[in-house]
Amino acid sequence: MAESERIALFIDGANLYATAKAVGFDIDYRRLLREYQGKGRLIRAFYYTAMVEDQEYSSIRPLIDWLDYNGYAVVTKAAKEFVDAAGRRKIKGNMDIELAVDAMEMASHIDHMVLFSGDGDFRSLVEAVQRRGVRVSVISTAMSQPSMIADELRRQADEFIELGSLIGRIGRDAGERTERQTRYPDRRAPPPQTNPTDVEPAGD
Repeated sequence: MAESERIALFIDGANLYATAKAVGFDIDYRRLLREYQGKGRLIRAFYYTAMVEDQEYSSIRPLIDWLDYNGYAVVTKAAKEFVDAAGRRKIKGNMDIELAVDAMEMASHIDHMVLFSGDGDFRSLVEAVQRRGVRVSVISTAMSQPSMIADELRRQADEFIELGSLIGRIGRDAGERTERQTRYPDRRAPPPQTNPTDVEPAGD
């Protein structure tokens, strides 16, 4: 059953970036894809992020391009800029609706949903997908202070996976990364994830 299990990944880019930063490692997206290709039949791997369109150069663009060419379904939208009460420039880009719509559309085609986010807003989505017979795993961290996983989301999930437990399987190896970029610049190894939009993911 495990080999034929149909799996889909849903990656909340800003939330996963903040979570990995809290745990203290960089994610190797090639290794992440291979990890789940080895667990069953990977139907789709979605990656969601907001982007600032008026910037001449976006530091997240190299990663987005790499993901697009290497097996991920990248979903982006323009981030909104505003000034907070302290007069600081902030960028807001919430991808919850896009992720939820895709998850509901995919529910009848998969057996296992893997959600990379700790955002409590996804609890209702997880419950709705479960009602359609889909098993849901949530990947985040409870090891940071404060915790990145909302308690209600963790309780709703069929399985909670601590991101830190996956370091050896999906983390970037510094030595390997240097060798890859020297031999295959900008082609083989995905660039490190960045969060140039300063999107602050919700943890509850």
